[in-house]
Amino acid sequence: MRQFIVLGHDAPTTAEFPLDDLSGAGRLDILCRCVGAAVFLSHGIREHVRMHLVVSDEYTIRFDSDTLRRLYPDERTIAARIRDALDQREDAIGHLPAEVSPGMALYRFGFEATLDAVADEGTVVQLHADGTPLPAASPPSDPVFVLSDHTDFTDREAELLSEQADQRLRVGPETLHADQTITVAHNWLDTAGYSEY
Repeated sequence: MRQFIVLGHDAPTTAEFPLDDLSGAGRLDILCRCVGAAVFLSHGIREHVRMHLVVSDEYTIRFDSDTLRRLYPDERTIAARIRDALDQREDAIGHLPAEVSPGMALYRFGFEATLDAVADEGTVVQLHADGTPLPAASPPSDPVFVLSDHTDFTDREAELLSEQADQRLRVGPETLHADQTITVAHNWLDTAGYSEY
């Protein structure tokens, strides 16, 4: 299983945002592209991928590619599904999620609780511009990649990652958008560390 945790620092926590201005809604456009990069292939959905979208450190929307239905790769559709999830936030109680639709659930978890919940399921890898280059590392089994949106990790997030992350890696010599970083990470795993094509 491949997992991605993406931190949306300024993302809306209610369903009251317009679909025609996603960049103005806490850069939801970036987060929608991250969801698309994590779960979609050309003409298909990846198998065994979970995407955890942490919304303003209050909620986490989980996308499970193995059971995901009625999600399409355009930003507007993904944003509409995020809006559906946030509209059901009152149904998420404690550790019980609100089941939004097949393959989508909303948890009342911030980053720390989300990281704690998945850290034992695999190797936690912080994706950061200051990390070790991917070619110098071996792909872990069951990776849990953690990355931030258009802003850097906060001091508290960096502290949590220093305690939980097994590795800190960078995907290339240039700083990429978060969704591009996910694509490169997938390619690294798809090619067994750039050794098989």
